Amino acid sequence: MTAHSLSLDHLVISARTLDEGVQYVAARLGVAPAGGGAHPLMRTHNRLLSLWGGVYLEVIALDPHAPAEAGSGTPRPRFFALDDPATHARLENGPYLSHWVARVERPRHLATWQAQYPQRIAPVVPMTRGDFTWGLTVPDDGAFPAWQGAGDGVLPSLIQWETTRQPSQVLAPANLALKTLRAVHPQAKLIGEQLRWLGAAHLLDVQPSDGAAALVAEFETPEGPRTLA
Repeated sequence: MTAHSLSLDHLVISARTLDEGVQYVAARLGVAPAGGGAHPLMRTHNRLLSLWGGVYLEVIALDPHAPAEAGSGTPRPRFFALDDPATHARLENGPYLSHWVARVERPRHLATWQAQYPQRIAPVVPMTRGDFTWGLTVPDDGAFPAWQGAGDGVLPSLIQWETTRQPSQVLAPANLALKTLRAVHPQAKLIGEQLRWLGAAHLLDVQPSDGAAALVAEFETPEGPRTLA
C-alpha cells in the first residue's frame, strides 16, 4: 500500500424503495438499517447500517417525496446510475449490492487531485445531509465511475468528508464485520489497473469473468457468515 492508499468508506445497496432495501439487508444480515436521510441534490434517500471498523452500509433509493426539480432548471442525473434504465430493470428482481465508496483522507485534497487527473477521476460534487458535509465524485451523466469504458459499479466512487464526524461514528453499533469484498468483471485487467492507480487495490479482489460484472460482500455476523450480492 502507498502512503496515499484509500480506505473503504461504505457499501451501496440499490433498491426500488427503501422498504425493499431494508428488508433485503435485514433478511440476510439479521439487522435492519435505520439511520439516514435525504439527498435533496440527487433526489434520493437512504438508510444506514454500521459495520465494524469505521465502515457502513447504505441502502439507497429514489425519493418519491423529492421535488421534480432540485433547485431551478433541469435536475442533474442521480448518482450511482439510479436513472439508468438498466438499473431500473435489474431492480425489478430485487435490491442488490451495486457499488462501493472509497474514502480519501487528508492531507490529500480530493478536489485538487481530481483537477489534476480529470480523465481518471470524475468531478467532485459538494453534498450535505443534516450535520454532514462531504465531496463525492459523480460523473456528469450520473453513471458509475469508469476507466476506459470499464466500471459497472466495480470501480469506487471517491468521498472526502468535510466534517469531523462521519456516519460510521454516530450510527448504533450492529456487531457486523465485513470480511471480504470481491468482484468479477469481463475487463478485470482494466479494473485492476485503475484500482492500483487510485491506491485501492487492497480493498477489492477482482477476478475476470465471461459474464456480467458483479460485487459480493461477505460478512461475519452473530449468526455466522452471511453474503450480500
